[in-house]
Parts: sequence; C-alpha cells; structure tokens
Amino acid sequence: MSGVSTPSPTPTIVLAFDYGTHRIGVACGNTLTRMAQALCTLDCTQRQIPWSGIERLLHDYAPHQLVVGLPYNSDGTATGLTPLVQAFAAELATRSRLPVALVDERHSSQEAERELAHARRSGLKTRRVTHADVDKVAAKVVLERWLSQATHLNKIS
Repeated sequence: MSGVSTPSPTPTIVLAFDYGTHRIGVACGNTLTRMAQALCTLDCTQRQIPWSGIERLLHDYAPHQLVVGLPYNSDGTATGLTPLVQAFAAELATRSRLPVALVDERHSSQEAERELAHARRSGLKTRRVTHADVDKVAAKVVLERWLSQATHLNKIS
C-alpha cells in the first residue's frame, strides 16, 4: 500500500441513565474506547425528575447519544417502574433532541453491588457503599452493555 492512512473514527460521547423514583444514576462513555465510567447521581426531590441537573450534564458532556436502562423482571415481564422509565426516556429524547436507546437493565444493580464490594475488598473504595454509589455504577453497567453491542456503534459513528 502507498502510505495512505484511513482516518481514525471519532469517538461519540454517550450518557447513560439509571432511572429511579428517588435518584437517577448517570454514567458517561464513548464509542471509540467502549469504556464507561460512573459519573454522579441526581436526586429526585419529591419524586420530580431533576431536569436542570440533566440539562447541565447534557451541556457539559455534549453527548450524541443517550441510553436509559429499562427495568424488567427476571422472567422478562415489565415491572411497575417500566412505564415510568419509558415516559422518562421519551421526555429525555424530546428535551435533548438526541437519540435515546433503551437497554435491558435486568440485574444491573446486583452487578453494580458486586463491583462495589470488590472495590471495597481490594482497597480501591474505602468508604461505605451508598445507594447513590449503586445507582451510578448501575448506569455504568447499562452503558457497558450498550457499548458492547457493536451493531449500534456503526450507526452513530
């Protein structure tokens, strides 16, 4: 070949949300490294969605894609929270004008708890694990699931 190089793909920033009625966990990642990190949790005061906090994250991170964890029971049926999450995702798409992918979040909180327990045992995390820690790591787990599905990454890159 004649020294012609192909351009490197541009990373696409993705924010993920683990919706709950008390808190929303948030994670960030990108499509180039396919890695995610837990960012923060946003408190839902009086069960109100903290739109100003979400809008601040959208402004600060300038994502091109959003991901929301969709809860299901172990048998694949919808939970009582599923319609609320679907409504949140729809409103998020409308407000942000960005694509929103829904990802099966089954067992993401348990996976987050195991990850955090391992971090405690290994000394990486020294303080006790809070519900907020679990929520933001669950958002990271959901985002990692989405990032691992290579089929969508070609569509948004």
